[in-house]
Amino acid sequence: MGILEVKGVNKRFGGLQALGDVNLSVAENSVHAIIGPNGAGKSTLLNCLVGKLIPDTGSVMFDGQSVLGRTPHEINQMGISRVFQTPEIFGDLTVFENVMIPCFARRDGAFRLHAFETVMNEQSLVEQAEEILTDMNMIDKRHMHSASLSRGDKRRLEMAMCLVQEPRLLLLDEPTAGMARADTNNTIDLLREIKEKRDITMAIIEHDMHVVFSLADRITVLAQGTPLVEDIPEKIKGHPKVQEAYLGQAQ
Repeated sequence: MGILEVKGVNKRFGGLQALGDVNLSVAENSVHAIIGPNGAGKSTLLNCLVGKLIPDTGSVMFDGQSVLGRTPHEINQMGISRVFQTPEIFGDLTVFENVMIPCFARRDGAFRLHAFETVMNEQSLVEQAEEILTDMNMIDKRHMHSASLSRGDKRRLEMAMCLVQEPRLLLLDEPTAGMARADTNNTIDLLREIKEKRDITMAIIEHDMHVVFSLADRITVLAQGTPLVEDIPEKIKGHPKVQEAYLGQAQ
């Protein structure tokens, strides 16, 4: 049994079968990549994992509990955080303030500006936010307004906002999208360090095969909403079904 178990998940949008009988098991403290061509159902599956979409049939279990029908706050409380493909940050706030918001909201259950302002100097929360920013190599940018950050730094800030919630499962949607190769390699190194230090399980949707094969312990390949192959990276690379469906040669 994995920490995340997806069984018999089906999802239709009108006449479109987005997911067809998807089964997935993510082992605890592993990095599990989900890949496939555009339209393969990756984002639909990810939205089912965080409760944003309800499958027509099937189950999604995290640590023995169903995620279906739960609010985003309840999902976070279970220990699941998500990094979006387009960074969701507060551009008019500083880097430090951005990290403090989920840190406070995790405890309070909601974001209320007047209450948030009273805890900005609460030492335990400040220390937690500073530790995360140090781990993300962003402590020297804590006073910068997040709108002025580079794309790579915005991605790292969003990861920091997830990590401060102390998740057991981190879901990453295209974490290196739009990055130059140097930033991509830095992100790979950073994700490795995060996993080793915090014992976090990761599930990653990613098109960059350099990222996938650098990080993943196991890979699931989707094609037209259905799992095509699931195996270790060394066997995925040359699998004939994967080559035919999508992958080609790894970068």
